[in-house]
Amino acid sequence: MRRFDSALTAASRVLSVVAGAALVFLMGLTVLDVALRGLRHPIVGTYELVAYAGAVVIGFSLPLAAKSRSHIYVDVLVARLPRAARDAIAVLTRLMVIALFAIIGWNLVKYGLDLRRNGEVSLTLQIPFYPVAFGLALCSFVQCLVSVGEILSIAGGRRE
Repeated sequence: MRRFDSALTAASRVLSVVAGAALVFLMGLTVLDVALRGLRHPIVGTYELVAYAGAVVIGFSLPLAAKSRSHIYVDVLVARLPRAARDAIAVLTRLMVIALFAIIGWNLVKYGLDLRRNGEVSLTLQIPFYPVAFGLALCSFVQCLVSVGEILSIAGGRRE
C-alpha cells in the first residue's frame, strides 16, 4: 500500500508541476499579449494557446488537489454520523468519482483518437488538439487511482 501511495503521490505531483508550468505560461503570455497590443503588435494565436493552457491547468491539477484534499468538502451532516456510516459514505462517493472519471477518461481517449485520425488542428497556429485530449484522459485515470487509494486507506482505517 505504501508503494502504491508513494507512486500515486509522485505521479500527482508531476502532473501538478505541468499544471503550474502551464499556468505560468498562460499568465506570461496574457501579460505579454496585453502589453504588445498597446504597441499594436498582438501575439497571433494567444486565444488558442490560452485555451490549451487553461485545459492543462485545470485537468492536470485535479489529481494532486484530490490527493492532498485541498478541494472544498462540506460535511455538516456527515460529521454527525457514526464512524461506520461516514466511512460507507466516503467509499460510496469515491466509487462515484471513479465511475465518473473513468467515463470521462475513456471518452477523452476516444475523442483524442478521432481528433488524431481526422487531423484536427487549431485555426490560427495549426496545433493539433489530440495531445491535450490524451493528457486530460491520463489525468482522469490518475484521478481514478487517487480515489482507489483513498478507498484502500479508508478500508485500512487510516482515513475518513
